[in-house]
Amino acid sequence: MLTSIGKTLLTGFITILPIVLTIYLLYWLAVSSENVMSSALHLVFPDLVYFPGLGMIVGLFAVFFIGLMMKAIIVRQLFVFSEQILYKLPLIRTVYRAIRDLFDFLSPKKEGLGKVVTVNINGMEMIGFVTQEDSSKLSAFFKNSDSVLVYLPMSYMIGGFTVMIPRKNIQPCAMSMDEAMRFVLTAGITGKKPHK
Repeated sequence: MLTSIGKTLLTGFITILPIVLTIYLLYWLAVSSENVMSSALHLVFPDLVYFPGLGMIVGLFAVFFIGLMMKAIIVRQLFVFSEQILYKLPLIRTVYRAIRDLFDFLSPKKEGLGKVVTVNINGMEMIGFVTQEDSSKLSAFFKNSDSVLVYLPMSYMIGGFTVMIPRKNIQPCAMSMDEAMRFVLTAGITGKKPHK
């Protein structure tokens, strides 16, 4: 009887925790952006008639405006120039470059980045993500090799391996990046949803 109760409780936790954590994360993002933007608004406009949610609305408009501005060539050049300054600062360059590379990897505009492949290693098929197909962009040691840089993520943890794989040992995988990442991170438990 106790075993049955324990299994039922575990099923309940497994069912509700992803929903609760997702809602909490969205709530935390909304509250954090509201707090930051409301403080900034009160500094700029002390007599502003404030209502809850105004900070988040202004934040969304600010992000949208920045996205529009980045379409202008002059703004893009200024942004690149400011990035070059950040890349010269000792501690900041390490953190900023890692974050920038991660977002570049996840960006849908970057061709060749994040392409899902299967990698054959000693007869084992592993799911990976191509991070660099052009070996000329790598260090001199790899420039003449016909290899591809592939990231192999681990299941149930943050981490993985970045490996140089001969082009002949990789095959395109018919999965989107989201599907593949979810599949790998859950060790295949989620499976791949059939197309309707």
